[in-house]
Amino acid sequence: MPITEILVRNAELYGSEKCLTEINMTLQERDNVTWMEYELIENNPAGEYRLEMSWRVFNEKANRLANLLLKRGVKKGDKVAILLMNCLEWLPIYFGILKAGAVAVPLNFRYTAEEIKYCLELSDSVALIFGPEFIGRVEAIYEELSKVRLLFFAGENRPSFAESYDRLTANCSSEEPQVKLTDEDDAAIYFSSGTTGFPKAILHPHRSLMSACYTEVKHHGQRLDDNFLCIPPLYHTGAKMHWFGSLLSGSKAVLLRGVKPEWILKTVSEEKITIVWLLVPWAQDILDAIDSGELNLADYDLSHWRLMHIGAQPVPPSLIHRWKKYFPGHLYDTNYGLSEATGPGCVHLGIENIHKVGAIGIPGYNWEAKIVDEHGTPVPRGEVGELIVKGPGLMKCYYKDPQATASALRDGWLFTGDMARMDEDGFIYLVDRKKDVIISGGENIYPVQVEDFLREHQAIKDAAVIGLPDRRLGEIAAAIIEVKPGYSCSEEEIKAFCESLPRYKRPRKIIFDQVPRNPTGKIENPRLREKYGAACLVAAQTKN
Repeated sequence: MPITEILVRNAELYGSEKCLTEINMTLQERDNVTWMEYELIENNPAGEYRLEMSWRVFNEKANRLANLLLKRGVKKGDKVAILLMNCLEWLPIYFGILKAGAVAVPLNFRYTAEEIKYCLELSDSVALIFGPEFIGRVEAIYEELSKVRLLFFAGENRPSFAESYDRLTANCSSEEPQVKLTDEDDAAIYFSSGTTGFPKAILHPHRSLMSACYTEVKHHGQRLDDNFLCIPPLYHTGAKMHWFGSLLSGSKAVLLRGVKPEWILKTVSEEKITIVWLLVPWAQDILDAIDSGELNLADYDLSHWRLMHIGAQPVPPSLIHRWKKYFPGHLYDTNYGLSEATGPGCVHLGIENIHKVGAIGIPGYNWEAKIVDEHGTPVPRGEVGELIVKGPGLMKCYYKDPQATASALRDGWLFTGDMARMDEDGFIYLVDRKKDVIISGGENIYPVQVEDFLREHQAIKDAAVIGLPDRRLGEIAAAIIEVKPGYSCSEEEIKAFCESLPRYKRPRKIIFDQVPRNPTGKIENPRLREKYGAACLVAAQTKN
């Protein structure tokens, strides 16, 4: 069943019921809301506002966009990109693209102009819907886009090179578009990265999206009376696939713009939130604020909160032990996943297995998992090998990359690139990653990209970027800088040079040293991690 049919069902069964609420704790990121058709519930001098939407309005909004796309010649299978901050209109736009029979292509809102251009071209996107935060980046590249023929701007003060999404959709029919969809029709492209650091386009059919719905509800038991707090970006499979549990159960969700601990607890309290998905840094911040006295739990009504789960990066067991100290009644789950496997859930701890905290868990609902050697043969329990998974949520392919597809998908199994071991009870523990991707605060940092950037500095001979343990973010990017003979360079100079990088890609630690390379010219990252990682790990553990 195509996932769009779940939305139609919800509009019929729960039409007047609230399904989405957007709460923005600061207007610094989004100044324009008057163009929205949704009711402005609250707008106070503190800079907080709240918007709501019903299932009926959600479905009508999706239909209006679908009919606009069809009217403009978008055909079944065409790709339509989304470049928006989290907002109330994000999900209706996503479903509008699907209802038109097109393929939704969410873009990371941290992408530079060149990265946006690369992903639009790679995905063969014919249309782009973007928000006010991205005017400058889109303006810098729109004349160079060879395939994008439709630019829709969602906001006020429309730039001259784009059309008004709001005005055009308002004049389109809210009736269901007459497009027949099947489980195997293409539905979405998400972006990951290969070993070179350049994004790969991961193609999923409707079958994958429906699989995520069933897996999420099976794992976390969403009911009609639940209310899910979603904070991470919706372009990411993790946030959206967890919300799919709300979609399937017909329950409510809140999109929170802002991650301060007091904002999270305030929202949980006032919105009667029952389920919260956190990244490690946010959970760490909440606990630190409680420890320091900045937060007083007695100030909030948290009686409805039944489940906290974490994903997107390794979770320190000490963090969960601290969490259970303050929230002993909470159910807890760890979620492991990849965009190639429709995000979280192919492996999960399970709310009944908190005694195994530290493991990523067991195969998720409808999933299989094995630990194999370099030949694909299962290794004995306790030994380290590569984690491979199999299930209904696997990608179709890396779009336009048959070589990478053949390497990752073998005999129906996805080779994850993650090294792991399985204990005697069948629980899986991550050991290391084959790839050198750094996961910092739930975001992937690709060392090659940062290394190439650093080498453009006139004083830098060579550079290597590695991940080092960090108590709050899980990992931080550290840059080992080898300076050219006769040149001098300071840490402050390097940090100033890196200010043109997106904030999350900037190295947080600068180390001046020689960059070791093997005889084939490859950077010896294991040597660097061994040299600098142990001290950081001891420091991180000492702070716990």
